[in-house]
Amino acid sequence: MEQALLFKGIKKLMLVVMALAIIVLADFILFINTPLELKAPLVYELRPGMSVRHLDRFLYAKGISKRPYYLSLWARLSGQSRQLKAGEYVIKAADTPRQLLDKMVRAKVQQYAITLVEGHNFRQMMQQIQASPYLEHQLKGLSYPKIMEKIGHRGEHPEGRFFPDTYKFPRYLSDVQFLKRAYQQMQQYLQQAWQSRDAGLPFKTPYEALILASIVEKETADPKERPLIAGVFINRLRKKMKLQTDPTVIYGLGEAFDGDIRYRDLRRDTPYNTYTRRGLPPTPIAMPGKAAIDAVMHPAQTDYLYFVARSDGSGSHIFSATLSAHTAAVNQHQRKKR
Repeated sequence: MEQALLFKGIKKLMLVVMALAIIVLADFILFINTPLELKAPLVYELRPGMSVRHLDRFLYAKGISKRPYYLSLWARLSGQSRQLKAGEYVIKAADTPRQLLDKMVRAKVQQYAITLVEGHNFRQMMQQIQASPYLEHQLKGLSYPKIMEKIGHRGEHPEGRFFPDTYKFPRYLSDVQFLKRAYQQMQQYLQQAWQSRDAGLPFKTPYEALILASIVEKETADPKERPLIAGVFINRLRKKMKLQTDPTVIYGLGEAFDGDIRYRDLRRDTPYNTYTRRGLPPTPIAMPGKAAIDAVMHPAQTDYLYFVARSDGSGSHIFSATLSAHTAAVNQHQRKKR
């Protein structure tokens, strides 16, 4: 009799334990598949060496999770506890704990962005990069030659070597890696454009085309005019004429340029003064974008040898094939003579 009662008691206890286990299991399954209790997206940083327990405690402390151990348990059961990647993650209201861990395993980290602007020079570009609080800065204080050495291109002049575009990146990416990416993107596009270039262009190398593209970039912001501008400069190169373009003079003046180009500046000889020297300057003068590179590789077929900016503030130009026509346009739009 006593044994029968003991057996019944044990059986009832087992049923209770099984019922509790089923309840806990159901609660656990519901937890890992239910969106977290968030009113707004939240950024969480998993630093190197941190375990999933830190994330578990973080969610519990913020009131996002009511189960302080379930996430860690799921990470161990799923084998993900040692696969999480360090970085910043955006936790969204629609994220379930299962999805959050999957995001961390696949390193779907928070992305930041920097836009390198067409027409900016290397100094302006580096100021922009060094001002970013999201990059790891390893290049501050280094000279331009040292910077190029750090990114694996020792001896190369940095101007024009980086592709203007919007670059997304995770927090703490190094500025070295950022520059390597922008450098590689420019090389890829330049080589692609060079392979499909028009026949008979007066360039021996893609770098020479890059130099002229940087000048075209600085001469006009109107995409429709770029092939014409490129055509004028290419015609002048073919005829061994001086390019006579103000942006190269300004670049050669460097910090001495005060915003107003004067006649004496045009006569001051520097390697970049295309009024005193024939041919291309020694390096690009800015970052050319796709449109400027394409314009140089596929210039307009024209007889134009000259252009001058209109006086109406539109930024557009008047093109001329003869010096007399150009002089008349200059008198009308620059010297205000009729």
